[in-house]
Amino acid sequence: MAPVSGQRVPGGAVHKLPADLRKALIANATALNVWNDITPLARNEFICWVEDAKQATTRERRIRRTQEELEEGQRRPCCWPGCQHRARASR
Repeated sequence: MAPVSGQRVPGGAVHKLPADLRKALIANATALNVWNDITPLARNEFICWVEDAKQATTRERRIRRTQEELEEGQRRPCCWPGCQHRARASR
C-alpha cells in the first residue's frame, strides 16, 4: 500500500486538485470514497468553489464543508452556481 502522501487523488475536468483540499480528503476516508466516485466535472465544481474563496478563513470553511457535503453523499457543492471556467474550457 502506498504511503498517504503518495496517494493519488484525482482532480477536476478543468482544475487541478489543490494541496490543502487533497490533504483534507486523504484525512477523511468517507469523503475520499465519494470524491473518487463522482465525475471529473463534479470534482471540478468543488475545486472551483474552494479556489474561489478570497480569504483564507473562507477557503478553510469551504474545505470543511466539502468534506461534510461529500460525507452526506452530495455530489456537487450546495448553493454554488457552478464553475465559470467550465464553459470557456469546452469551447
